[in-house]
Amino acid sequence: VSPERGAAPQEQPPVVLSTHSPAALKVGTQQIIPKGLASEIKVTGKGSSQNAETSRRVLKVRSMVESLSLPLVADAEEEAEGDLDSAGSLRRGLRSTSYRRAVVSGVDFDSSANFKKKNRMSQPALKAVVEDKEKFSSLGRVKKKMVKGQGTFDGEENAVLYQNYKEKALDIDSDEESEPREQKLDEKIVFQYKPLRSTWSQLSVVKKNGISEAISQEERKRQEAIFEVISSEHSYLLSLEILIRMFKNSRELSHTMTKTESHHLFSNITDVYEASKKFFNELEARHQNSIFIDDISDIVEKHSSSTFDPYVKYCTNEVYQQRTLQKLLATNPSFKEVLSRIEAHEDCRNLPMISFLILPMQRVTRLPLLMDTICQKTPKDSSKYENCKQALKEVSKLVRLCNEGARKMERTEMMYTINSQLEFKIKPFPLVSSSRWLVKRGELTAYVEDTGLFSKRTSKQQVYFFLFNDVLIITKKKSEESYNVTDYALRDQLVVQQCDSEDLTASPAKNTSTMLYSRQSSATHLFRLAALSNHAGERVEMLLGAETQSDRARWITALGRDRDGQKTDRTTLTQVEIIRTYTAKQADELSLQVADVVLVYQKVNDGWYEGERLRDGERGWFPMECAKEITCRATIDKNMERMGRLLGLETNV
Repeated sequence: VSPERGAAPQEQPPVVLSTHSPAALKVGTQQIIPKGLASEIKVTGKGSSQNAETSRRVLKVRSMVESLSLPLVADAEEEAEGDLDSAGSLRRGLRSTSYRRAVVSGVDFDSSANFKKKNRMSQPALKAVVEDKEKFSSLGRVKKKMVKGQGTFDGEENAVLYQNYKEKALDIDSDEESEPREQKLDEKIVFQYKPLRSTWSQLSVVKKNGISEAISQEERKRQEAIFEVISSEHSYLLSLEILIRMFKNSRELSHTMTKTESHHLFSNITDVYEASKKFFNELEARHQNSIFIDDISDIVEKHSSSTFDPYVKYCTNEVYQQRTLQKLLATNPSFKEVLSRIEAHEDCRNLPMISFLILPMQRVTRLPLLMDTICQKTPKDSSKYENCKQALKEVSKLVRLCNEGARKMERTEMMYTINSQLEFKIKPFPLVSSSRWLVKRGELTAYVEDTGLFSKRTSKQQVYFFLFNDVLIITKKKSEESYNVTDYALRDQLVVQQCDSEDLTASPAKNTSTMLYSRQSSATHLFRLAALSNHAGERVEMLLGAETQSDRARWITALGRDRDGQKTDRTTLTQVEIIRTYTAKQADELSLQVADVVLVYQKVNDGWYEGERLRDGERGWFPMECAKEITCRATIDKNMERMGRLLGLETNV
């Protein structure tokens, strides 16, 4: 200690802490240390009379200074006699703890009994980190339970939100297992906390009564499929409750937008919730009446034909919902800030609001698949099988109405928007029609041959195509919201053909190939388009270039689909399972949910598939990275059987 500080040597504490050293005092008197290095003690009245600071709760600091030549742990009597008067004095009996050990979880700091009357090494052996189930049980706890008085799920503190709920019935390999697979817990480390959900066989009342062992394996699978409809509806209902309570009913969030924007954003979600609640209550009442559920087909059919009408309205308004949310996020900082705070709330489990808003669409499209699984597990010679088929028919009809409502609203609005952006320099075309919709739009490079007095040359022009289900509009883009129409032709008058660079030698425009590479054009993926009769009744041919291989494939597919009369045998197609949700960004793309199965018609080397969605037959493009190929032959055959049932029902509703 420096004598310049003017303190008598006998008044100095025997040990100078790092926070009291001259070097530390130059930068301040406070220091942040890990909690593991300090613990709180209460100072007795005797100590408070000598020092004002020790009248409060003071910290006893564990030093990392250790000497192996001295006993590091004192007897209990010596610990009791330790001096508490000075926070800076060396305390015997306190286990020395390094900074590293203080911040590493899993080190047992409290089992001092194991060290009594023993010396210990400065680097103790670390124990394996074992999951403390009681400690982590509160992570998924929902403070406000929505469904009161329902016995089966009353004890669930860690209810799974529907965003994280994966129906076993949608697992392509679920039928390969006779027993539900138990999740193996790694006792060494916890990678991620996931709330657990029960299957029918795992219910305590089922185990207690031995029902699962008393029935056949097929009947047990059927009971599991029935119970999954109930448990997944409970999970879905819980997510809807959070959406309404945390987002829709938030005064702070509502103050950041207009009433119209709020209506477009949340639509009739309250009505959807009430419909789901009625459905779940009836299902749960059936389950409470008997743990062995004979059938739920009558309940599903009843609610699909009447109670679920709000789903059609909600899905129809989806286009307004998505646009409103995008606009608010892009132009309203207050909305974005409040929304982020709500999403970070523990009840929302860090899930974005959009994941809650799309749940009704996801739920209604999964119901037919869940009912189809029950059909598969039901004996075909029983009356329950016919009841299940009728319920499946009704819920498939509901899905078709939801899809048509959403599609019709989106198409109608798109038609009016595009029509207002087109300026006809030629004879106008009456574009707006209830039976017309956009198939694909985008910019292409057209290679045009200019014939001069003494020579011919090829020039490039940028064209912008609007392809509808019955007509192609060719334009030149003036701005993002304005296009000059230069030509149009009915779709049945179009002929399209892929063109490789080596084929250009036979083209009248022989210098096109040279121009492509000499000017380093990015639109090097070529195809030919001929209109047998354009707006003036003339034949027109165009050589077009796309920037990517997949873009060319998508244009050729879209332009030539109606003239392709070949029927593809679906049983020969590759099947893929979707492992990542994908939202369509263009008109010719396919929106997909996790566990969807898609039949692949085309595969392009730069990472795109064209496929047909198994559950409803919708066709479109999606990235390869969202899918994995199905290789099990039995699974492929079962998927084809399911597709036949679902699509057969849709055509007979």
